[in-house]
Amino acid sequence: MKNLRSLNNPYRDDKVFEGCAIFALLNQAGRNVSGEPVFRAISNMRNRGNGLGGGFAIYGIYPEYAEHYALQVMFDDPLAREEVESYLKGRFEVADEEEVPTRKTQAVDHPPQVFRYFLSPRAGWMDDVTEDERVIRAVMDINTGIKDAFVFSSGKNMGVFKGVGHPETIAEYFRLDEYRGYLWTAHSRFPTNSRAWWGGAHPFSILDWTVIHNGEISSYGINRRYLEMHGYACTLETDTEVLAYIVDLLARRQRLPMSLVTKIMAPPLWEEIERMKEPERSELIKLRQIYSSLLVNGPFACVIAHHGEMIGLNDRIRLRPMTAGIGGENLYISSEEASIRLVCPELDEFWSPQGGDPIVGRVKPESPEIFEPARPEVSDEDRAGLKAGGRV
Repeated sequence: MKNLRSLNNPYRDDKVFEGCAIFALLNQAGRNVSGEPVFRAISNMRNRGNGLGGGFAIYGIYPEYAEHYALQVMFDDPLAREEVESYLKGRFEVADEEEVPTRKTQAVDHPPQVFRYFLSPRAGWMDDVTEDERVIRAVMDINTGIKDAFVFSSGKNMGVFKGVGHPETIAEYFRLDEYRGYLWTAHSRFPTNSRAWWGGAHPFSILDWTVIHNGEISSYGINRRYLEMHGYACTLETDTEVLAYIVDLLARRQRLPMSLVTKIMAPPLWEEIERMKEPERSELIKLRQIYSSLLVNGPFACVIAHHGEMIGLNDRIRLRPMTAGIGGENLYISSEEASIRLVCPELDEFWSPQGGDPIVGRVKPESPEIFEPARPEVSDEDRAGLKAGGRV
C-alpha cells in the first residue's frame, strides 16, 4: 500500500488562483438533515477543483456517543494501527471502535484504512489540564510520532471525511448519504502550493473546530511559528492547517469571542483603523499589536465551524469569492451563488459580504425543535446596499 503522503499530483498543473470550492449548510433550528443538497451544490462547482482533494465535515452524527471524543484515524500500515491503539488504550477509556464504513468506488485508488475510536481520557493521565488539552496532546503525539498514521478528526459528535478525489467521489466512498447532521461543510480542492494526499484534503480539524478554505495563506510561515510556540504541530503540509489552530488557540484556549477572533485574523487596514472612533480604534490597535503574528495575509475565503456555529470569512480586500443566503431554516455559504440557487431557488435573503466582514450563523440555543431564525450578523450598511440592489 502506498504511503499516506506519497499520492503526488500526477500532473504539472499551473497555478489556478480561482481554484477550490467551498459550500456550507447550517440548519439554524438544529435539526439533522440529509447531505443530499450539499453533495449537489459542491458537485455543481466541479470546475473549481481537479479531483485531487475533496471532503466534508458533519456535526450531530454520533448522538449515541455525544460525550465521547470521536478520533478518526487514517492508517497506511497495520503495524501503525497496532501502535496507535496501544497508545490510545494506555491513556483513554475506549467505549467503542470500528472501521469507518466505506463503499467500493472505482474512482478511489489505494485508500488508507480508516478507523474511529470513541473515547474519554483516563484519570491519572495529565490530570492537571483539561480533557480537550489531553486530546490535542494525543493528536499531536500520533501525527508526529507514529509513522503511517494520521488523526484527521477528533471532536465530539462530529466527524470529518476526506480524501484524494472529487468531493462527490469521497461522499460515495464514505457512504455519507447514510448520515444526517445539522451542519455540513464541503470542499473541492485544487492544490497549488502543496501536493495532494489524503490528510491534506479539506476540511482541517482539531477537536470540533473545522475549516474549509479557498485561497493562499502568504503569512503561513509566521502563523506557523507562533502556533508552534503554543504546542501545535503543523504536520499536514498545507497552509490551511494554521487556520484551524488559530481559531482553537484564540476561541477555545483564550476564550475570545468570535467577533474578536475574526478581527485578529482579518483586521481592517491601518488607514481604516486611523479613521475610526474610540473605543473601537484603540481596541483594534491593541489586537493588531498583541496578535500581529496571527494576522492572516493573502487571498482567502474560508468557513470556520464548530458545534452550534458557522462563520464565513474572507480576506480584507475580498480577493476570493464568497456568497451567503438564507432559505427557511437553512443558512448557506458558498463560493458561487449558482450552487446556493441550485439547492434553494427561493431564498429569503442573499448577499455577498464585504472583505473581512464575517458571516455568522448560530443554532438557536433555547430549543432546537422550535425554529425562530437566528439571523447572521449583517451590517445595516450591507442590508441597505442589498435592498437597493433588489436582492433581499
